[in-house]
Amino acid sequence: MRTPTRGDSIPLLRLERSLMARRKKIYEGKAKILYEGPEPGTIVQYFKDDATAFNAEKKDVIDGKGVLNNRLSEFFMNGLTQIGIPNHFIRRLNMREQLVRNCEIVPLEVIVRNYAAGSMSKRLGIAEGTQLPRPIVEYCYKDDALGDPLVTEEHIAAFGWASQQDMDDILSIALRVNDFMSGVMLAVGIRLVDFKIEIGRVFDGDYQRLIVADEISPDSCRLWDIETGQKLDKDVFRRDLGNLTDAYSEVARRLGVLPNTNVTKPTLIN
Repeated sequence: MRTPTRGDSIPLLRLERSLMARRKKIYEGKAKILYEGPEPGTIVQYFKDDATAFNAEKKDVIDGKGVLNNRLSEFFMNGLTQIGIPNHFIRRLNMREQLVRNCEIVPLEVIVRNYAAGSMSKRLGIAEGTQLPRPIVEYCYKDDALGDPLVTEEHIAAFGWASQQDMDDILSIALRVNDFMSGVMLAVGIRLVDFKIEIGRVFDGDYQRLIVADEISPDSCRLWDIETGQKLDKDVFRRDLGNLTDAYSEVARRLGVLPNTNVTKPTLIN
């Protein structure tokens, strides 16, 4: 039988599903599926096309979204590695999957805000797009059933989610990621409004390290065109502002992950 090629979309999809069915699923979230990795201490992270907003109250399947997020997260994680910020990324396996290091996730979403937007604007009555006096780091407790509530360092310490040393390290990592991401985006005419990351613990013997985990993609960032203010992130889906794949493709094109041509669907550089 002829080996399926990239042009054989239906056979490739069947092959992909067949391979997925043979692996042990560890966890399935709103945007990704985690499978047991081929080597000890590894996980295969599969990027779905599912899009959700408002704590999964709004849902859809966006053709090509998972492919774009896989490649964009690879790009950003490799950039972090190059400047010495540890993260879970090992290598990309294919168009939708990457091999990552298994780690114990700290149960927090770490949010860095450079401009007021989204929930901050609603909470504090600050107009969207207002530049903040300095980057503000916020923490949310990871619990979908509770809507990922905002928490303080007092909550984190009291409930033992992270030690004071962990929090010092997490703050340092978050601000370093912000410096890197802001510079990368500014260079291609995009304003990094805010973003969120997750942090994992890995152990080398008795020694613990904190690393950036999960993903960095337009799903987890607010990205606005500097000249026009056009939104190039998941707010396009949240607010019905157009085609989400087109927005993510534009980010990938500017960063050199996509070829500099007009495309209607993701055509990715190997």
